[in-house]
Amino acid sequence: MSSAPQIAEVAALVGDPARANILCALLDGRALTATELAFAAGVSPQTTSGHLGKLSQARLVVLMKQGRHRYYRLAGPHIGQMLESIMNVALAGPPRFQPKSKLDDQMRHARTCYDHIAGVLGVGLAERMIEREFVILGDEAGEVTPHGSEFLSKLGIDLAGARAHRRVFCRPCLDWTERRPHIGGAVGAALATRCFELKWIERRRDSRALTITAAGRRGLLENFALTI
Repeated sequence: MSSAPQIAEVAALVGDPARANILCALLDGRALTATELAFAAGVSPQTTSGHLGKLSQARLVVLMKQGRHRYYRLAGPHIGQMLESIMNVALAGPPRFQPKSKLDDQMRHARTCYDHIAGVLGVGLAERMIEREFVILGDEAGEVTPHGSEFLSKLGIDLAGARAHRRVFCRPCLDWTERRPHIGGAVGAALATRCFELKWIERRRDSRALTITAAGRRGLLENFALTI
């Protein structure tokens, strides 16, 4: 059976500017309220409700209830991967005029890509781990070496727990600003989580951009020989 109708359906959902803004707002892996997503989309709450209904029906987002509160998040890492891939295709297309902003520089420097680290920071981490033979990245998949497992364990990352997740363990994720891969999959998510726990990175308000803290600069230098 042809998958063209399904592709067209998903493309139509993502292709609407308001829905694209909603999906991009959820790309940092967090759950947001409909009010927050209405602000991100630049449309009314009523219009946002309709968009969220369509995205939920297509299983691009899922609804989470906590008491009286309702939150939405991407349906999984595969949706984040799809959105990042679309961004890569868009950048490879005809050039479009788009004035640069301070946020653009912050996003390029360090940001979340669903639940792992992207931007200059994410690519830098990947390159250092490849150079030191902690990970091996192929075109579609990656693996952590025994030396890398020892290093990550000392850093406080539970690789056994990462392997237990029902998702790809380690894979390259082409960075849409740097055009080089950062580390995705369960390993990338575990590394990002540990960096947050160590307070090496902090989220910027209303953005996927990350701030590298003073402790983070020291930790990156001492553990990865990485200066950002």
